[in-house]
Amino acid sequence: MPLSPAARADLLLLLVTLIAAAGWIFSKQALQDLPPLLFIGIRFLLAGGLLLILAYRDLHRLRQQQALVKVLQLGVLMTCALLCWILGLKHGAHLGEGAFITSLGVVLVPVMAWLVFRERASLSTWLSLPVAIFGLMLLSLEGGISLAAGQLWFLSAALLFSLHFVLVSRMALSVPALILTAVQLLVVGAGGVVVSALAEVWPDSVGSAALGWLLASAFIATSLRFALQTYAQSLAPASHVALIMTLEPVWAALLAAIVYGEQMSVLQLSGCSIIFTAMLVSRWRWLKPLFYAIRNRSLSSQR
Repeated sequence: MPLSPAARADLLLLLVTLIAAAGWIFSKQALQDLPPLLFIGIRFLLAGGLLLILAYRDLHRLRQQQALVKVLQLGVLMTCALLCWILGLKHGAHLGEGAFITSLGVVLVPVMAWLVFRERASLSTWLSLPVAIFGLMLLSLEGGISLAAGQLWFLSAALLFSLHFVLVSRMALSVPALILTAVQLLVVGAGGVVVSALAEVWPDSVGSAALGWLLASAFIATSLRFALQTYAQSLAPASHVALIMTLEPVWAALLAAIVYGEQMSVLQLSGCSIIFTAMLVSRWRWLKPLFYAIRNRSLSSQR
């Protein structure tokens, strides 16, 4: 029996979260041989180039709508966010912890929308903020009352990702998603290479293993992920998307434990769990209809 669009979307979004989590591992492996900024540059040039080929027919719409400059500016913002993220991955001690800190961007999106566009934030948003801050405080207590360098980079990335998400959501109303993504990824790639050339020493040679992880990061964790996510979001209600996408840091932490044998202390586990709870609370407006549907279905089956 063929799957319904909703079921197909749920499975695709689940796959997207797994691919996104695997991207953390791909990147961590590639950084063993490649400087972080150079890695970001090459990864996103390859990924953006592939998406540009697929969306080339829509490029003229950017020129007609005079939106190209705005999209390029979004690409610069995305570049800053990803450079903070990759530096957090380079200097961070715990990959799983970094995934949860970066996911704070989810909680901050409505707050950023209120700051930038004065969009009214829901009560669940304001309730989730102190929960998220408390979780971050527990993570900071692991090495004394301070944030380590990797944690600070991940937190900076979360702030920039939340701002980027808000601005892209507005732009996506008038620009096709694929060309919007492709141009931004190309800007990130170009920015990463330029900054790397100024700030990093490039290796004389790169091993085949690192090249393999680079290609996997570019085409699987970036191009394939964005393509699947865009398609799945067109099939699913917001409540399903909101719930399933919160699983990315969970998968990332599990993969880090499996691949690197990472173990979190009680404080770290508590902090990550509280941040995950804050993510769910912040999305309660979208999750509530799904919660009630599941509850009603359960009650109906018991009758």
